[in-house]
Amino acid sequence: MIPKFKHLFVFAACFLSYIVKAQNNVDQSKIRTLIVFFDGLRPDYITPEAMPNLYAFKKQGAYGAQHHSVFPTVTRVNASSYATGSYPSAHGIMGNSVYFPEVSKTKSLNTGEAADLNKINEATHGNLLTAISIGEILEQAGEKMMVFSSGSTGQALLQNHKISGGAVINPLMILPESIKEKVIQEVGLVPSGSKSNGHVWVTDALIKLGLAADGPLVSSIWFSDPDGTAHSDGIGAATSMASIKLVDEQFGRIIKTLQEKGLTSTFNIIISTDHGFVTYVGKEGLTEFLIKKGLKKEINSDDVVVAAGAVYVKDHDQKVIKNIVSALQEQEWAGAIFTKSKKAGDLKGAIDGTLSFESIHWNNSSRSGDILVDVNWDNRKNAAGYAGASFSKGVAGHGSSSPYEVKIPLIVSGPSFKSAIESNLPTSNVDIVPTILYLHHLKASPTMDGRVMRELLKENTTVALSAKTETIKTTVKQNWGSYNLTINRSIYDGKQYVNFTKVERDLKSSTK
Repeated sequence: MIPKFKHLFVFAACFLSYIVKAQNNVDQSKIRTLIVFFDGLRPDYITPEAMPNLYAFKKQGAYGAQHHSVFPTVTRVNASSYATGSYPSAHGIMGNSVYFPEVSKTKSLNTGEAADLNKINEATHGNLLTAISIGEILEQAGEKMMVFSSGSTGQALLQNHKISGGAVINPLMILPESIKEKVIQEVGLVPSGSKSNGHVWVTDALIKLGLAADGPLVSSIWFSDPDGTAHSDGIGAATSMASIKLVDEQFGRIIKTLQEKGLTSTFNIIISTDHGFVTYVGKEGLTEFLIKKGLKKEINSDDVVVAAGAVYVKDHDQKVIKNIVSALQEQEWAGAIFTKSKKAGDLKGAIDGTLSFESIHWNNSSRSGDILVDVNWDNRKNAAGYAGASFSKGVAGHGSSSPYEVKIPLIVSGPSFKSAIESNLPTSNVDIVPTILYLHHLKASPTMDGRVMRELLKENTTVALSAKTETIKTTVKQNWGSYNLTINRSIYDGKQYVNFTKVERDLKSSTK
């Protein structure tokens, strides 16, 4: 054994012994849940060098090797999806940027800002989300959820948007206001300056409030790194790797606290992320392209409004929709294109060569756009050796349907879960809350799309051992050649998981 990593395996062995004892003698009524999200966590970040604490935890826990981000693979879609156990088709947050003409007819809104979410909530008469969340279900059961987040106020709020007897604690926002003074007294002043101070502060808050003897039934902590630093500095940059190390250290503090307080036998821990990460290689944006092609009048015109990859066409003009789709299908940087289906349940879109919103669980009856445009992707590696690139503009990020952004890690451990196993059955962030509710003997809402991840539970249940894979293809021929779109999905327990999409263009010889 390499001496440098000896402490990792000691850590894992110690924690595993706690779990084994817990499994032998547990009062189910005392079990609590801790959800941990590391924003933008690629599976290949979890190494002994980069994340020793999480690596050790993974080795002794149950690992979901086929875990999925919800598409679009962006933060607030996945915060809403995990909190509601539902896809955008049900919960209504369609992207990081969203369009609500009731608020603004010409501009999208930023779901990262709680202030913009509050505008939406007011304009929709309290229906910010159109599916019930875990916080609401817990409140109905006389329990509560506390959210701790070092990220955006919008991401924090969407995890428990009605507060529901619990709390949302973020360096820029503490809700309800009535607990703000108590939080500051117990945790300390809200930090200023570097993001690292925020990571430490929310960890302090979780330890003192979430892990307290009288703490909530469910707590969540969301670290905004490695996402934040990787966006600006790139995957594998020294600063990005330092940010990964820092949040891993905070996770180590949480585990150490649980051990010191003797709480390992009463806490189930579920670890995930909102999306993976890729290097950006694009040079053109969607809005500027539409304006350049005369398909949108100007940046703030209401004839066509763009919210991230969603395109809203005034009066749903079919000619304009077809012209936009046709123009995009020719562009190398444009990836999968989705439109409304001709009839409910169709997996191909009404516009030739497109897939339907149903195929990706984006078919919200009132909030979907007329077109959803993904960026293309490929397998190239960046300077640090990390594979995966997309044709978005900037340094690095996420949002597309590449496997590098869709495939994410899932680690679970605690008295209710199996130990030291790896599952290759498909799971998704929408499966987290149905599993939590099941373990707490609470009824899931019929609106929830997710399932109970029974294959990870230690209880004696019979589950199917394999999933099916399906491929759906569509193509359209144009004067320049053909646009060929494929979506790959896994099917398990009646649920459909989007693995990736792929676009290929066959150019006519005269245009090659």
